[in-house]
Amino acid sequence: MPSNDQSVTSYAHAIITGGSSGIGRSLALQLARRGTNVTIIARGQERLDRARQDIVAASIRADQQVLALSADVSDRLQAEWGIQEAIARLGPPSVLITSAGMAYPNYFQDIPIDIFEQTMAINYFGTLYCIRAALPAMETLGRGDIVMISSGAGLIGLYGYSAYCPSKFALRGLAESLRGELKPLGIGVAIAYPPDTDTPQLVEENKTKPPATKEITATAKLWQPDDVAQVILTAVDKGKFEITPGFEMTVLNRLHSLIAPLLNRQFDQIAARHPRL
Repeated sequence: MPSNDQSVTSYAHAIITGGSSGIGRSLALQLARRGTNVTIIARGQERLDRARQDIVAASIRADQQVLALSADVSDRLQAEWGIQEAIARLGPPSVLITSAGMAYPNYFQDIPIDIFEQTMAINYFGTLYCIRAALPAMETLGRGDIVMISSGAGLIGLYGYSAYCPSKFALRGLAESLRGELKPLGIGVAIAYPPDTDTPQLVEENKTKPPATKEITATAKLWQPDDVAQVILTAVDKGKFEITPGFEMTVLNRLHSLIAPLLNRQFDQIAARHPRL
């Protein structure tokens, strides 16, 4: 996106959790092309270092800064450290994007209980911890945006995603609660519901998906992370609260209660074709 386009928001500092891969990495690259100083936070240092090199290469100003911090956002102390370190080095975030997440699809009874706990810890509490850590600095700044990355699976429960869907549903409740509370402070809140996206996480998901889950998810178009990131940033530029890339997510978000019985019937028919042995 051209940096001189008046419709494009210029951010001084963006903090992106899960910024070393997938949608988070694409968001970091596109923000770097706007001239934004970027902090990416993730667990794996090797992947962080590779992503940082790419983000530096995408930067458009000689004085632009890119920071890569290794932290596990499911651990409150690590999440707080990562946010506070980013603020200490690059200043208050004008945008915080919480993209860190995990998914482990399988039959409910075959998912270890610690996976349920870990999924909620990363997807929900990892978002909560980072928002709470960043908010005082954003409030002092008097402006900014918080963007939570949920999922299409945060709009409807899916066969095989009993650990993942609740964690993404929880983000919707958090976003809806914070939207009105933070608006008077000059802080916008947005929540994105990406469809299936061609990311390393999706590759891992496909290893454990039950056959019925594979057929259900195969009916949707597979998006590229750069395209999802562009839709998200364009929507944030326009001040949108709910961000639904593509026609399917838009319809699902707006007409969920009406079409849920039809979708459930379709899901039941697919599940019947794949009885669990």
